[in-house]
Amino acid sequence: MAQEDVSNGAAAEKSRVTFTACKTQLTVEAHKVSDAVSFYKSVFGAVESGHSLYPKRKADQELPHLLSAELLLAGSTFLVCDVSSHSTLVVSAKTEGNNMTTLHLVTDDVEAAVAKAVDAGAVKAEEVSEVDSGGKKGKVTDPFGVTWIFSSPASKEV
Repeated sequence: MAQEDVSNGAAAEKSRVTFTACKTQLTVEAHKVSDAVSFYKSVFGAVESGHSLYPKRKADQELPHLLSAELLLAGSTFLVCDVSSHSTLVVSAKTEGNNMTTLHLVTDDVEAAVAKAVDAGAVKAEEVSEVDSGGKKGKVTDPFGVTWIFSSPASKEV
């Protein structure tokens, strides 16, 4: 029995997996990664930390298109990726009429965050409102179908 315990412990140790990061991936329509990255940089202050380009093709003599980009925002990393027009994700999104991705950003000025996003092309999905915790909440959907919820920290008086 003791030998069996030792063997199982060794097997469990070998099968242990360590994760070093968890990144949200936003998928946008084909060839719109550059537009989405520009939007997230200008509206949210995201910083691009890396990207990959489409392989050079004869048909693409103009500037190469981004295939994906990694952005840093509020201490988190997320990926913006291109999905081909043949992907079931695009067909599903067009059929369903919405994107299943929602990102939540905490800010001291919800109204300003919503206004800046709307000025850049997002659509209000929800008016800014007071929440039970004493803070505020607002919601927009960006031009790429991603929903962003802005909320302020809870009031310390509650």
